[in-house]
Amino acid sequence: MSSVLPAAVADSNPYRVLIVEDDRSQAMFAEAILRGAGMQAEVVAIPERMMEALERFVPDLVLMDLHMPGTSGTTLTTQIREHTQFSHTPVVFLTGDQDPERELEVLDKGGDDFILKPVRPRHLIAAVQNRIRRARALNESLQTHSMPDRHPVTGLHTRHALMQVLATQLGHRSTGGGALLLELGNPSALRNRYGYAALDGLFNAAGTHLGSLLEHHAIAARLSDNAFLVVVRDLGHGALEGFARRLRDGIGYHDFLVDGEPMRLRCTIGYASFEHAFADTGAVLAATEDATREAHALPAGVAGFVPPELTASDNLIDELRAALAPNGEGLYLAFQPVVAVAGGDEAQFQVLVRMHGADGSVRKAGDFLAAAQAAGLLAQLDRWVMERALALLQQRRAESRPVRLFVSQTPRTLGQDGFAGWLQQALERAGVDGPSLVIDIRQEDAVVHTVLLQQFCEQLVPVGVQFCLSQFRSTEDGNQLLQMLPLGYLRLSSEFARQPLPPALQDEMRTAIERAHRLGLQVIGQAVEDPQAAAALWVAGIDFIQGNLVQRPEQALDFDFQSAAL
Repeated sequence: MSSVLPAAVADSNPYRVLIVEDDRSQAMFAEAILRGAGMQAEVVAIPERMMEALERFVPDLVLMDLHMPGTSGTTLTTQIREHTQFSHTPVVFLTGDQDPERELEVLDKGGDDFILKPVRPRHLIAAVQNRIRRARALNESLQTHSMPDRHPVTGLHTRHALMQVLATQLGHRSTGGGALLLELGNPSALRNRYGYAALDGLFNAAGTHLGSLLEHHAIAARLSDNAFLVVVRDLGHGALEGFARRLRDGIGYHDFLVDGEPMRLRCTIGYASFEHAFADTGAVLAATEDATREAHALPAGVAGFVPPELTASDNLIDELRAALAPNGEGLYLAFQPVVAVAGGDEAQFQVLVRMHGADGSVRKAGDFLAAAQAAGLLAQLDRWVMERALALLQQRRAESRPVRLFVSQTPRTLGQDGFAGWLQQALERAGVDGPSLVIDIRQEDAVVHTVLLQQFCEQLVPVGVQFCLSQFRSTEDGNQLLQMLPLGYLRLSSEFARQPLPPALQDEMRTAIERAHRLGLQVIGQAVEDPQAAAALWVAGIDFIQGNLVQRPEQALDFDFQSAAL
């Protein structure tokens, strides 16, 4: 066992490995092996998120897949080598491609090693450990291991450093200043036209130019492909809009070069003043994303965050507060089976929250979610649901009756400071396997809060938690989300269960299912009330069916999946 000891005990600073792999099973295999050897491992399932993960995680080594949708490991390695900070970070390729010429190409593009699949665990551990030992020995005399606070190309702050500054600003409870979220151009269209490498260069150039526009009271960081966050101190709410417009014009009227051609980028900005007394950095990001979404619909491309008004009845809010209080009553969970159309005995349910009304009625989530959000109770409600779902998963595992639960959560909750860490620890304490939990996110919410979700998913994908995009319609925004988020499931909009289904919706449904399958997603048809709707969805190629035709939501998890016949 000596080959696995050095990473675990010989160095007090565990080896850190970033796994860039779009195949979920391969990623989890490598992650489990490395973690078992005492290393810290993190998975990037979406190649476009690699540079963000590098800056945040600062790995000792990158374990790279060779072939990925839309790009290749060699292209990503070239991007890594272009950044001074990571120019000496070892890149080890793990691939099933046995072409000797391919190995030479990998090494020529900056790769350090080439390991063929299938690989024995001890071989993988030894290869990774040896490379990291040599890299650490080289770096020890050149630099410290602390996380840098500046991006080596743009000169902007790293995301990690900026979020620390933002948290400190909120901690001072200052009402001066605010945050601005800048979204530049259309990354999907630009990527299709120029390729990822040129796109990354374009947005790096935009980041550098943004830095030149900032005044002494502002700092910025790149959050994702085309999104930048600016934190401003000592500016009143009224001055924030003027500052946002100056940034918009400074970016929008600047000529950037892509493949030698001049280009201008549309800049859309949403801003939020600190005077709103946000609870944490996640709340700030959510507010700026709300405002940016509104800005996209405005000719000026600039909008400020306006807190939602409290419009729900006082009685409903009082009932909800009482139900969420310690030892409170009224809230409960119901479960609806998600059944494989091809058959199978795997138990999986959609988790639905319900509330008993004071008049004896039963309220569905849609009846009180708006009240929860308006009263600031939405995060508390989400956590209440998640805690009880995890308790059920723990109980079923102890009974050797595993189940998968689809649990709805809002991006505002997922983006709260510490929520991802809390969920990881809760899973570990309960002994719950990550893949048994699927976090369900509505498309409407995901479109508005994409940045929040990307950051949350990066932290939870490595522990095996899966994600489902629900109420899906094949819009431009929806299709972009399929590429941007590490999804495992897609739940179609209930509109597709209508009968008779209009021809336009039939075509949209087939296109959505085909696109999802190309991306490796499993598709759920929901709100199925009659056999005609089930047949139409089945013919279109869905993988799972859910609705009252199969079973109405019940409080017990006792559906017989093995005998289910659709």
